[in-house]
Amino acid sequence: MEQESWKMDKEEIGRQPPEGPILCSNNCGFFGSATTMNLCSQCYRDVVMKETKAAAAMPGKQTLESGQVAVAPEVCNRTDGSTSSAEQSNPLGPPSQPNRCFTCKKCVGLTGFKCKCGNQFCSLHRYHDRHNCSFDYRAAARDALAKANPAVKAEKMDKI
Repeated sequence: MEQESWKMDKEEIGRQPPEGPILCSNNCGFFGSATTMNLCSQCYRDVVMKETKAAAAMPGKQTLESGQVAVAPEVCNRTDGSTSSAEQSNPLGPPSQPNRCFTCKKCVGLTGFKCKCGNQFCSLHRYHDRHNCSFDYRAAARDALAKANPAVKAEKMDKI
């Protein structure tokens, strides 16, 4: 009886399809997998890129789950030359080359020090008194202390 069950298991295993490598469905010569629609990694990446480009080509319309079509709001561009204060560039902003000292332009690489003003400096100019730092350390410390230690006021008591 045990031999019969062993034979049945052996026959059932023989009926299963082989789980060997599957060639790419684009016939590029590489092996694909079921998770990537039987495509190799390169072909699958190409298919995904085409789908994202096709989706980006139609930004005005989006399909909802209920079948309705929603129109995305269009962005209005300014035609007059004015810009808001947030769009203006900061003259003391980060340098164009992030691996150089902002003061002496020395190449710092990975050993550079980032200041709270947003710039990167060498070991000589890393302290706020060694470069023209625009960050207000006193106000920042005052705000941090005010947040950490809220003022406690006792209730006024009426005696007598």
